Amino acid sequence: MKNLHGMGKVLITGASGLLGTRLTELLLGRGYRINVISRFKSSSSAANYQSFCWNIEKGEIDSGAFEGVSAVVHLAGAGVAESRWSDKRKKEIMDSRVKSAKLIFDFIKSGNHEVKTFMSAGGVGYYGDCGDEPVSEDRKPGRGFLAEVCKRWEASALKFCQLDIRAVRCRIGIVLSKNGGALPELARTLPLGIAPYFSGQNLFYSWIHIDDVCGIMIHALENENINGAFNLTAPQPLLMKDLMREILQAKGSRALLVPVPPVAIKLAMGEMSEMLLFGQRCSAEKIRNAGYKFKYGEIKEALKNICG
Repeated sequence: MKNLHGMGKVLITGASGLLGTRLTELLLGRGYRINVISRFKSSSSAANYQSFCWNIEKGEIDSGAFEGVSAVVHLAGAGVAESRWSDKRKKEIMDSRVKSAKLIFDFIKSGNHEVKTFMSAGGVGYYGDCGDEPVSEDRKPGRGFLAEVCKRWEASALKFCQLDIRAVRCRIGIVLSKNGGALPELARTLPLGIAPYFSGQNLFYSWIHIDDVCGIMIHALENENINGAFNLTAPQPLLMKDLMREILQAKGSRALLVPVPPVAIKLAMGEMSEMLLFGQRCSAEKIRNAGYKFKYGEIKEALKNICG
C-alpha cells in the first residue's frame, strides 16, 4: 500500500465529529472512496461515499462496511470534555474506544477483508503531565485517566499487528479549527475583556491546525513505511500564556491576560482538570523525518487561517 491516492477505499469511524468531517472532506477531494460507520446510517450516499451501522454494545457490525476497504481510521469515542467524569462517564469514554476497536478487530480476524492499515486517533494525554520536558514518542505513558484511556486504546490498535496489519497510532495535540475544537473554549471569555491562563507552572500546550492533523493522517495512509506511534502536534509547542497572547493578537482583542491559580481549576473541575493542567511539550521531529511538511507550522499562520 505504497500509495492509495485516487484509488483506495477507507473506512472511517467517528466521521461525523470535527476531525472525521474534515478528514472525509479532504480524502474525497483526493479521489478516495469512503465508507463511514456509526450508530445510525446516514441518508446521504454516493458512488464514492457509503454509510453503514454498528452496535458496539451488542457486538454487531455491518460486514458491508469492509467491502473493498484497504485502511481503517478509527476516530470514534465519547467526548472527554462533554460532561463530568463520573464513574459511569469514565466507563463510557473508555468502552467507546476499546470495545469499538475490539469489534473491528474481531471482524477482521475472521479473514473476510482486504485491510492493510489500521489507524487510531489517541491524544498527547498519553504522556500525562510532563511539565517543560521535551516529549518524544518513545516516552512511556504517564499517569491520569486520559493517559490510561490512550494507553488502552493504543493496546487495542497494536493487536492488529498480530494480523499483519500496519498499525499507526496518532497522538493528537490541541486541535485548532474554524469549526470547533479548543479555540472557542480558549477564547470564550474574550468578549468579557479577560484572557485567563494558568499561573504557577510551566504549562506547555502542544497545538496543531486541523488541516495538519488530517494532512499527517493522509500522509501516513499513503506511505507504508510510516508505522507505530506519532505525535500529531505542530513543531513549536507554546506556554499557555503565550498561546493566549497569540489568540488575542489574531482576534484583535484588547482583553487582559489574567493569571488563574491552578488550584481554582482543580476545585471547579476535580479530576477533569487534568485536561487543562497537564502539559506536554511534544516533539514533531518523527513525523517530519517521515516526510511530512506542515502547512501551518507557526501559530501565527494557523490562527490567521482560522480567525481570518
